[in-house]
Amino acid sequence: MLVLVVDSSTPAVTAALAEVSADGVALRASRCTVDARAHGELLAPQVDAVLADVGARPADLAAIVAGLGPGPFTGLRVGLVTAATMGQVLGVPTYGVCSLDGLGLPPSDDGETVLAASDARRREVYWAVYDGAGRRVAGPDVAAPAVAAERARDLAVAVAVGDGAHRYADVLGLPVRAEPRYPDPMALAGLAAERIRAGAPGEPLTPLYLRRPDAVAATGHKPVLR
Repeated sequence: MLVLVVDSSTPAVTAALAEVSADGVALRASRCTVDARAHGELLAPQVDAVLADVGARPADLAAIVAGLGPGPFTGLRVGLVTAATMGQVLGVPTYGVCSLDGLGLPPSDDGETVLAASDARRREVYWAVYDGAGRRVAGPDVAAPAVAAERARDLAVAVAVGDGAHRYADVLGLPVRAEPRYPDPMALAGLAAERIRAGAPGEPLTPLYLRRPDAVAATGHKPVLR
């Protein structure tokens, strides 16, 4: 089954195609562009590009997998709206996965406990902790890097991954792996693979914002006449 994977929870805008079979998950094509200000402009062309890479059409898709975040409001909703709209138009199920799981998985070969962190702006990180088997044992949450570092020490974290970990490596005080820096589409597809194989009903794509958006509606009106 050919599955589209999209994620816009970080500055990386990702579109990929994965083949989900009884034997596993294989990545067929992938595009990723890092630009925190151009999610809306980049995602749709990248979806077209990965389909063209394998000579497929939207009608060939069996399902769509989307990273639910956590992530900043504006960027994150681009991926979720794109996935939900395509799912509705094509009549295929949509499945959501936590984007941080695409950083913390697959499990470490050496059984280390891993802190996955992405940049949340406002000098904060979105973070979660994964044990050596790849199970999420804390998070997702949003906090100052120092708070995430304290929780990581409590959970005996050995290494960190993700763009947030690179950005705040001095505060976290952990070795930082070079990759993955952004959610891995292969891992995201793998997280939804069981539901896809089972033909599970599609799910509402509910974003993990974890905090209010930067822009808020005005609570009052200023007088224009004296």
